[in-house]
Amino acid sequence: MAERIADRYRAWEQTCEQRFRKLRENEEALNRLFLQIYGLELPHEVAEREVSIRRADLQREIRSLISYAVGCIFGRYSPDSPGLCYAGGTWDPEKYRTVIPVTDNILPICTHPCFSPDLAERAADFIQSVYGEETLEENLSFLAAALDGTGPPREVLRRYLTRGFFRDHCKVYRKRPIYWLFTSGGQSGFRALVYLHRWDSDTLETLRTRYAMPYLTHLAELQAQCPADSRQRMQLKAEADSVQQFAERLYALRDVPVCMQDGVAENYAKFSAVLAPIP
Repeated sequence: MAERIADRYRAWEQTCEQRFRKLRENEEALNRLFLQIYGLELPHEVAEREVSIRRADLQREIRSLISYAVGCIFGRYSPDSPGLCYAGGTWDPEKYRTVIPVTDNILPICTHPCFSPDLAERAADFIQSVYGEETLEENLSFLAAALDGTGPPREVLRRYLTRGFFRDHCKVYRKRPIYWLFTSGGQSGFRALVYLHRWDSDTLETLRTRYAMPYLTHLAELQAQCPADSRQRMQLKAEADSVQQFAERLYALRDVPVCMQDGVAENYAKFSAVLAPIP
C-alpha cells in the first residue's frame, strides 16, 4: 500500500510534540516538588529551550531520511531488518529484499549524468520501493520542498546529493565520515560515494576503470557536440583535464591500504588527493 511521506512526518511531528509536552510537564512537576521540599520561592517553569528532547524539524528529518536511504543503498541499513545491518564482518544477503544494495560499493553522481542508475536515481528508487509507486511523485515533491529547492524535484534531490549531502554527513558524524566523497575537484566534475566499511583492495581500481575513465569518454563525446571555441566546449575540456588527473591519482593510490584500527581521520588523510575536504 502506497504511503505519503508527508503523512508519516505529521504523525512523527505529533508524537514528538506529545513527548516534548509530557517531559516539560514532568520537569516542572519535579521543580515544584523540590521547591516545596526545600521551601524555596523560585519559578518552577521550564523554558522550551531547556527541555531535553527535540521537537520534529522537517528539514532535519528529511535529510535524515535521505541519509538512511544512502545507508540502505550501501547495505549499512535495510528496511527489512532493524538496526545496523552491515559495518564489517559477515555479509548476510537475506537482510536485503526491499532495497538491494549496490554491488561494487560505489555510488557515482556527476554534473553530466553518465551512469544509470546513479546515486540520485537510486535514491528516488528507494522512495518508490519503500513508500510505493503511486505516491512517488508526490513524495519527491515533498522532499524537494523540505530541502528548499527550486526546479523539478528529481533535480533538487540530485543537487542536494551532489552539493549538500556530504557536508551534512560530516556534521552528523563529527568530521569522521563513513561515506567517503571522491571528487575530481571543483563545483563540477566527477563525484562518487564509497562506504568505508565495504572497502576492499579493488575499490580504487574499480572506481577508476568502471567510472572515472568512462566519464572521461562521456565528456569527450559532449565536447564533440559543442561548436569549436565555444565557452561550453572549453568548460568541458577543463573538466575532462581534471577527471584525467583524478584518474591518474587513483592509479597512484591503488595499493594504499585502509587500516580500520587507525581510525577514520588517519585513513581519510591517506587519500586526500582524491577525496573532498572534510568541511
